[in-house]
Amino acid sequence: MLHIREAIVVEGRYDKNTLSQLVDTVILETSGFGIFKDGEKLALFRRLAEERGLIILTDPDGAGFVIRNFLKGSIPTDRVKHAYVPDILGKERRKRTPGKEGKLGVEGMRPAVLEAALRRAGATFLDGSGADQAPRRPITKADLFTLGLSGGPGAGEKRKALLKQLSLPEHLSPNAMLEVLNALYSYEELAALMDP
Repeated sequence: MLHIREAIVVEGRYDKNTLSQLVDTVILETSGFGIFKDGEKLALFRRLAEERGLIILTDPDGAGFVIRNFLKGSIPTDRVKHAYVPDILGKERRKRTPGKEGKLGVEGMRPAVLEAALRRAGATFLDGSGADQAPRRPITKADLFTLGLSGGPGAGEKRKALLKQLSLPEHLSPNAMLEVLNALYSYEELAALMDP
């Protein structure tokens, strides 16, 4: 498993699933063209870019470049790196027919191809020693439960209030919220925020 400092933005859930088998970092989806109308998600991308840096990894087809160019114009360029996968003709295993342009997307790429794309983009690979990051206790699902943010009465309202307080998208699921919180805060920071 490769540990990368930057968060990675991909187009959809199958891209995210493929990449999450290779890298250990925050991986977020644009929901395809859905990003064009989702100001909250775009604000989250900007925030992650500021905190950790962002790598944009879209499919090598026309739609992928439209999404990439939209993000390129919406996020400060000094906080974004661009990873490109090569044009390889074929179709993903889950599909019956190839895409419109007949090219494999991120989900169809071999791990070695994805790693090479991330290295060419200048991703910051961490050696696992934590030398590049201050050690921090991660936030767990049990912590969310203990803090009243999941599994109990009023948890939904507490989550919504916390997301609003932190200027995060209000529609994050508990699992997505956990991933984003771990990207931005330590457990101690979150507990301090929850302490009245």
